[in-house]
Amino acid sequence: MNSDISLKDKRSYKILIIIVLVFLLVAAFIFGNVKGTLEVGARRILEVIMKDDGSPERMVIWNIRLPRMILASLVGANLALSGSILQGVMKNPLADPSIIGISSGAGFFAIIILVILPQHIQLVPITAFAGAMTVASIIYILSWKRGIQATRIILAGVAVSALFGAGISGILVFYSDRVHGALTFMNGSLSSRSWPEVQTILPYTIVGIILSNIFAEKLNILILGDDVARGLGLNVEATRFGFTVLAALLAASAVSVAGLLGFVGLIVPHSIRLIIGNDYSYMFPATTLFGAVLLMFSDTFARTVLSPSEIPVGIVLAVLGAPFFLFLLRRE
Repeated sequence: MNSDISLKDKRSYKILIIIVLVFLLVAAFIFGNVKGTLEVGARRILEVIMKDDGSPERMVIWNIRLPRMILASLVGANLALSGSILQGVMKNPLADPSIIGISSGAGFFAIIILVILPQHIQLVPITAFAGAMTVASIIYILSWKRGIQATRIILAGVAVSALFGAGISGILVFYSDRVHGALTFMNGSLSSRSWPEVQTILPYTIVGIILSNIFAEKLNILILGDDVARGLGLNVEATRFGFTVLAALLAASAVSVAGLLGFVGLIVPHSIRLIIGNDYSYMFPATTLFGAVLLMFSDTFARTVLSPSEIPVGIVLAVLGAPFFLFLLRRE
């Protein structure tokens, strides 16, 4: 036990874990581009990326697999980073954008645009962010009573998530002729996604990664407790609000391009915390990398396991995440 704790405290160990995750990221990226109905060797992948030779491999890699793998890495990174932030801000290891309702709020607002106002599809990221922030605000109001308590956050989140889920179902009932696209969105999928979706989410990922790492020390102070944080000169409420906005932005951007993907923000931060501890200066980069790795491997599996058909990656994540959530709930 003591040796395990001392290992987590070593800077060299944490850096080693991050390096290992970088190698896993590269492996997941190559594996996702190689596997498929048309298998392409790793060396050939590099050739067709560097030069347009008009071959079928170039068409498949450049137009389908390459943007899809990049998008999977960005979506996974955003959801994992959002979950890591929420778990720190709310002092709750069970906090996750999907579990506490932030993804449902983003999804409800996005569904309004996708189903009712499809001519304004360019507004999906903005409306998804508005939905995420609306839910985050409601949860804070409902769970605040002389401070934030973990149990109230989960209960409020489940209730709000159910409410917005009912709203989504209601929209689909009234617009049943447009259900197919919405069902794909609700299950979470990267099918048919390409470079436009990469361009949509990339700015949010860059901003989220930069800001989270710049202000990681503030979250380290915040998790010590409000009284201690104030004693160290931290503006607790402003810090909590700022991190909540950032988490909502990351979750909403992921929802806007990939639909409702659950459990990434739960599995990844908790796994990384078990490996390297609670120092967010290392947790944030490790969480970002592991989130990207998890979603790339999961999407490759979802795309190839029943080839030539594919299942939504959200189903794969649910199969992985539901038992993990029950394990954490039992453990806590």
